[in-house]
Amino acid sequence: MAHKILVVEDDTNTARLVKLYLQKDGHTVIVAEDGAKGLEAAREKHPDLIVLDLMLPFVDGIEVCRTLRQESDVPIIMLTARSTDVDKLTGLDIGADDYVTKPFSPGELAARVRAVLRRLPGERGPAQLHRGDLLLDFHKREGFRNGEPLRLTRAEFQLLGVLALHPGRVFSRDQLIEKALGESFDGYERTIDAHIRNLRRKLEPNPAQPHYVKTVYGAGYVFSEVTGAES
Repeated sequence: MAHKILVVEDDTNTARLVKLYLQKDGHTVIVAEDGAKGLEAAREKHPDLIVLDLMLPFVDGIEVCRTLRQESDVPIIMLTARSTDVDKLTGLDIGADDYVTKPFSPGELAARVRAVLRRLPGERGPAQLHRGDLLLDFHKREGFRNGEPLRLTRAEFQLLGVLALHPGRVFSRDQLIEKALGESFDGYERTIDAHIRNLRRKLEPNPAQPHYVKTVYGAGYVFSEVTGAES
Protein backbone atom coordinates (compact mmCIF):
# COMPACT_ATOMS: atom_id res chain seq x y z
CA MET A 1 0.00 0.00 0.00
CA ALA A 2 1.36 3.41 -0.99
CA HIS A 3 1.68 6.16 1.59
CA LYS A 4 2.68 9.80 1.74
CA ILE A 5 6.07 10.18 3.42
CA LEU A 6 7.84 13.36 4.47
CA VAL A 7 11.65 13.26 4.49
CA VAL A 8 13.25 16.07 6.52
CA GLU A 9 16.94 16.00 5.61
CA ASP A 10 19.35 18.85 4.86
CA ASP A 11 21.89 16.74 2.96
CA THR A 12 20.78 16.79 -0.68
CA ASN A 13 22.42 13.50 -1.64
CA THR A 14 20.97 11.64 1.34
CA ALA A 15 17.50 13.07 0.72
CA ARG A 16 17.65 12.10 -2.95
CA LEU A 17 18.73 8.54 -2.13
CA VAL A 18 16.05 8.07 0.54
CA LYS A 19 13.40 9.48 -1.81
CA LEU A 20 14.47 7.08 -4.58
CA TYR A 21 14.20 4.00 -2.38
CA LEU A 22 10.85 5.02 -0.89
CA GLN A 23 9.44 5.79 -4.33
CA LYS A 24 10.46 2.27 -5.41
CA ASP A 25 7.98 1.04 -2.79
CA GLY A 26 5.29 3.16 -4.41
CA HIS A 27 5.21 5.95 -1.82
CA THR A 28 4.70 9.62 -2.55
CA VAL A 29 7.71 11.42 -1.05
CA ILE A 30 7.92 15.05 0.05
CA VAL A 31 11.33 16.48 0.96
CA ALA A 32 12.02 19.39 3.33
CA GLU A 33 15.59 20.61 3.79
CA ASP A 34 15.40 22.11 7.28
CA GLY A 35 13.41 21.78 10.49
CA ALA A 36 11.21 24.82 9.97
CA LYS A 37 10.17 23.67 6.50
CA GLY A 38 9.68 20.17 7.87
CA LEU A 39 7.18 21.41 10.45
CA GLU A 40 5.39 23.45 7.81
CA ALA A 41 5.18 20.46 5.44
CA ALA A 42 3.97 18.14 8.22
CA ARG A 43 1.15 20.54 9.08
CA GLU A 44 0.12 21.23 5.49
CA LYS A 45 0.66 17.85 3.78
CA HIS A 46 -0.40 15.49 6.61
CA PRO A 47 2.07 12.68 5.80
CA ASP A 48 1.53 9.09 6.90
CA LEU A 49 5.12 8.87 8.18
CA ILE A 50 8.09 11.20 8.67
CA VAL A 51 11.78 10.36 8.21
CA LEU A 52 13.50 12.99 10.33
CA ASP A 53 17.18 13.88 10.51
CA LEU A 54 18.38 15.03 13.94
CA MET A 55 21.03 17.51 12.81
CA LEU A 56 18.98 20.13 10.96
CA PRO A 57 19.43 23.87 10.41
CA PHE A 58 17.10 26.44 12.03
CA VAL A 59 15.08 23.90 14.07
CA ASP A 60 16.80 20.64 15.02
CA GLY A 61 15.17 17.23 14.75
CA ILE A 62 14.61 16.84 18.48
CA GLU A 63 12.58 20.05 18.60
CA VAL A 64 10.69 19.11 15.43
CA CYS A 65 9.78 15.73 16.94
CA ARG A 66 8.78 17.28 20.26
CA THR A 67 6.56 19.83 18.52
CA LEU A 68 4.91 17.27 16.26
CA ARG A 69 4.16 14.99 19.19
CA GLN A 70 2.10 17.78 20.73
CA GLU A 71 0.06 17.99 17.53
CA SER A 72 -0.26 14.44 16.17
CA ASP A 73 0.83 10.81 16.49
CA VAL A 74 2.28 10.55 12.98
CA PRO A 75 4.97 7.82 12.96
CA ILE A 76 8.51 9.23 13.03
CA ILE A 77 11.76 7.48 12.16
CA MET A 78 14.81 9.46 13.20
CA LEU A 79 18.06 9.52 11.23
CA THR A 80 20.94 10.22 13.56
CA ALA A 81 24.70 10.39 13.33
CA ARG A 82 24.73 10.33 17.13
CA SER A 83 25.23 6.75 18.18
CA THR A 84 25.22 7.02 21.99
CA ASP A 85 22.42 5.41 23.97
CA VAL A 86 21.58 8.79 25.52
CA ASP A 87 20.89 10.33 22.13
CA LYS A 88 18.82 7.36 21.01
CA LEU A 89 16.82 7.26 24.23
CA THR A 90 16.15 10.98 23.95
CA GLY A 91 14.66 10.50 20.51
CA LEU A 92 12.51 7.56 21.58
CA ASP A 93 11.46 9.33 24.77
CA ILE A 94 10.02 12.33 22.96
CA GLY A 95 8.00 10.13 20.67
CA ALA A 96 10.07 8.75 17.78
CA ASP A 97 8.96 5.28 16.75
CA ASP A 98 12.39 4.12 15.62
CA TYR A 99 15.85 5.40 14.79
CA VAL A 100 18.41 4.59 12.12
CA THR A 101 22.05 5.45 12.73
CA LYS A 102 24.11 7.09 9.98
CA PRO A 103 25.76 5.87 7.86
CA PHE A 104 22.85 3.63 6.94
CA SER A 105 21.62 1.35 4.21
CA PRO A 106 18.74 2.99 2.30
CA GLY A 107 17.33 -0.46 1.72
CA GLU A 108 17.17 -1.09 5.47
CA LEU A 109 15.58 2.32 6.02
CA ALA A 110 12.92 1.50 3.43
CA ALA A 111 12.28 -1.82 5.21
CA ARG A 112 11.95 -0.06 8.55
CA VAL A 113 9.49 2.35 6.99
CA ARG A 114 7.42 -0.62 5.83
CA ALA A 115 7.59 -2.12 9.31
CA VAL A 116 6.47 1.07 11.07
CA LEU A 117 3.60 1.52 8.62
CA ARG A 118 2.40 -1.97 9.56
CA ARG A 119 2.39 -1.22 13.27
CA LEU A 120 -1.32 -1.24 13.73
CA PRO A 121 -1.63 -3.94 16.40
CA GLY A 122 -2.47 -7.21 14.73
CA GLU A 123 -3.70 -8.54 18.04
CA ARG A 124 -6.03 -5.81 19.22
CA GLY A 125 -8.05 -7.81 21.72
CA PRO A 126 -10.93 -5.93 23.34
CA ALA A 127 -11.67 -2.25 22.78
CA GLN A 128 -10.48 -1.66 26.34
CA LEU A 129 -8.42 -3.73 28.73
CA HIS A 130 -8.29 -3.41 32.53
CA ARG A 131 -5.38 -4.81 34.51
CA GLY A 132 -5.70 -3.75 38.13
CA ASP A 133 -5.34 0.04 38.17
CA LEU A 134 -4.34 0.12 34.51
CA LEU A 135 -6.69 0.86 31.62
CA LEU A 136 -5.67 0.46 27.99
CA ASP A 137 -7.93 1.89 25.28
CA PHE A 138 -6.96 0.15 22.03
CA HIS A 139 -9.18 2.30 19.83
CA LYS A 140 -7.72 5.59 21.05
CA ARG A 141 -4.30 4.05 21.74
CA GLU A 142 -4.22 5.56 25.22
CA GLY A 143 -3.16 4.20 28.60
CA PHE A 144 -4.16 5.25 32.11
CA ARG A 145 -3.03 4.33 35.62
CA ASN A 146 -5.38 5.27 38.46
CA GLY A 147 -7.23 7.44 35.95
CA GLU A 148 -4.13 9.46 35.06
CA PRO A 149 -2.90 9.42 31.44
CA LEU A 150 0.41 7.66 30.88
CA ARG A 151 1.31 9.69 27.76
CA LEU A 152 2.82 6.71 25.99
CA THR A 153 4.39 6.86 22.57
CA ARG A 154 2.95 4.67 19.83
CA ALA A 155 5.66 2.04 20.27
CA GLU A 156 5.40 2.06 24.08
CA PHE A 157 1.64 1.55 23.93
CA GLN A 158 1.94 -1.31 21.46
CA LEU A 159 4.54 -3.07 23.57
CA LEU A 160 2.44 -2.66 26.71
CA GLY A 161 -0.65 -3.84 24.84
CA VAL A 162 0.99 -7.06 23.67
CA LEU A 163 2.32 -7.82 27.16
CA ALA A 164 -0.86 -6.87 29.04
CA LEU A 165 -3.05 -8.99 26.78
CA HIS A 166 -1.10 -12.04 27.98
CA PRO A 167 -0.22 -11.60 31.68
CA GLY A 168 2.24 -14.19 32.88
CA ARG A 169 3.47 -15.05 29.38
CA VAL A 170 7.16 -14.36 28.75
CA PHE A 171 7.87 -12.69 25.42
CA SER A 172 11.35 -12.74 23.96
CA ARG A 173 12.65 -9.56 22.37
CA ASP A 174 12.21 -11.14 18.93
CA GLN A 175 8.58 -11.97 19.70
CA LEU A 176 7.92 -8.42 20.88
CA ILE A 177 9.54 -7.06 17.72
CA GLU A 178 7.30 -9.28 15.58
CA LYS A 179 4.05 -8.66 17.45
CA ALA A 180 4.43 -4.98 18.39
CA LEU A 181 6.99 -3.37 16.13
CA GLY A 182 7.09 -5.26 12.86
CA GLU A 183 10.12 -6.65 11.07
CA SER A 184 13.32 -7.62 12.84
CA PHE A 185 16.65 -5.97 12.08
CA ASP A 186 20.13 -6.01 13.55
CA GLY A 187 20.10 -3.76 16.60
CA TYR A 188 16.33 -3.97 17.11
CA GLU A 189 16.76 -5.78 20.42
CA ARG A 190 18.43 -2.67 21.84
CA THR A 191 15.51 -0.62 20.54
CA ILE A 192 13.12 -2.88 22.48
CA ASP A 193 15.16 -2.40 25.64
CA ALA A 194 15.13 1.37 25.17
CA HIS A 195 11.35 1.43 24.69
CA ILE A 196 10.86 -0.76 27.77
CA ARG A 197 13.03 1.58 29.89
CA ASN A 198 11.02 4.58 28.76
CA LEU A 199 7.76 2.70 29.28
CA ARG A 200 8.74 1.82 32.85
CA ARG A 201 9.54 5.46 33.66
CA LYS A 202 5.97 6.38 32.76
CA LEU A 203 4.22 3.26 34.03
CA GLU A 204 5.95 2.03 37.15
CA PRO A 205 5.66 3.65 40.61
CA ASN A 206 9.32 2.66 41.05
CA PRO A 207 11.02 1.99 37.70
CA ALA A 208 14.05 0.49 39.48
CA GLN A 209 11.77 -2.22 40.90
CA PRO A 210 9.18 -2.74 38.16
CA HIS A 211 5.83 -4.15 39.17
CA TYR A 212 4.00 -4.41 35.86
CA VAL A 213 6.59 -5.15 33.17
CA LYS A 214 9.27 -7.42 34.58
CA THR A 215 12.48 -8.75 33.09
CA VAL A 216 12.96 -12.50 32.87
CA TYR A 217 16.72 -12.70 32.54
CA GLY A 218 17.86 -14.63 29.51
CA ALA A 219 14.28 -14.89 28.22
CA GLY A 220 12.63 -11.49 27.76
CA TYR A 221 9.81 -9.54 29.39
CA VAL A 222 6.54 -10.43 31.10
CA PHE A 223 3.51 -8.54 32.35
CA SER A 224 2.94 -9.46 35.99
CA GLU A 225 -0.13 -11.57 36.72
CA VAL A 226 -0.53 -9.72 40.03
CA THR A 227 -3.05 -6.91 39.61
CA GLY A 228 -2.88 -3.52 41.26
CA ALA A 229 0.16 -1.47 42.11
CA GLU A 230 2.32 -2.31 45.07
CA SER A 231 2.19 0.23 47.83
